[in-house]
Amino acid sequence: MKNYLNFETDIKNLENEIDKLKDPYNQDGLSEVDTKKISESQKEIDNKLQEIYSNLDPWQTTLVARHEDRPKAKFFIDNLFEDFIPLSGDRFYGEDKSVLAGFAKFNEKSVLVIGQEKGDSLETRIERNFGMMRPEGYRKTIRLMKLANKFNIPIISFIDTPGAYPGVGAEERGQAEAIAKSIECCMSLNVPTLSIVIGEGGSGGAIALASSNKVIMLENAIYSVISPEGCATILWRDPTRTLEAAKAMKLSSKDLLELKVIDEIILEPIGGAHRDRDLILDNVRKSIEKNLSEFFNMSGEEIFNHRKNKFLTIGRSKGFVSQLDDLSTLSIKENKANIFLRNFFRSKLNLAVLFGAIVLFGYLIFFL
Repeated sequence: MKNYLNFETDIKNLENEIDKLKDPYNQDGLSEVDTKKISESQKEIDNKLQEIYSNLDPWQTTLVARHEDRPKAKFFIDNLFEDFIPLSGDRFYGEDKSVLAGFAKFNEKSVLVIGQEKGDSLETRIERNFGMMRPEGYRKTIRLMKLANKFNIPIISFIDTPGAYPGVGAEERGQAEAIAKSIECCMSLNVPTLSIVIGEGGSGGAIALASSNKVIMLENAIYSVISPEGCATILWRDPTRTLEAAKAMKLSSKDLLELKVIDEIILEPIGGAHRDRDLILDNVRKSIEKNLSEFFNMSGEEIFNHRKNKFLTIGRSKGFVSQLDDLSTLSIKENKANIFLRNFFRSKLNLAVLFGAIVLFGYLIFFL
């Protein structure tokens, strides 16, 4: 059974009409299928979809991003990657089923895949907590991201969440700290990281996994600090002013690309990603291939600096700082002792000399 949004009533009626025409034993008792009329109705549907989806307002885009039939993270993981091995647990508390994570092959190369999964039925949505991650979910992804970093394995994340889970238990187990640690981990990695917002990118629950070298959005996805309903409730105490809130929040892919918050938009089929899953799968595959290839010849330090400078540059063209090229003012200040020690331990020769000095010192103590 297809699900339709409130602005797709005309499309629903036309598709119901086509279904009747395709039935050779319809209510009129006809035994032949009227292919000509079916073709005409299909053209009318295509034109209607083009008309509606080329003029979506921000609130309608939000509804499309939340569409029940929209492809979820599990769909992309199952169809884009080979030999996916799911890994569970944060080694502190337990497992969080709202996030899928594990190692897989993409074009015969190892990658770490992370996906916030909402579920596609009532049972799976409850099991997945509607894509709202708990602290153990973020700690699981931190554990696996650090592991990927050790073995120089790229990381690909699929973002689709209304936000981090705000329950009492989650807060007691350190939800805010887990999100902060996840952002810190993402920013400190020396391997390429891609984040693809496939549906909702809600608040800190999304950015905890989207602090990446490349942030990519599907055309009808959204990415924002709060939901339009939440924004309208806080600002005007009126949750019905969702359209006004959505417009002000600049949550669509086009707005965010213009603001340089994201790096690329993946085009969707007319009518949304759920109308042609093969096409959206192909578009996402091409985007991943293209963006990963940009980092093949870069060192770990270059990848790290690319990510750091990308985020430090956001908003600078809007007048938040006077000099666009000077990023040093936004760097973390370190004292001279820390800088000396870090540079000292990076040198293999220095480590060898230090080891020799320790051995010699030990010899003098025990044998003289």
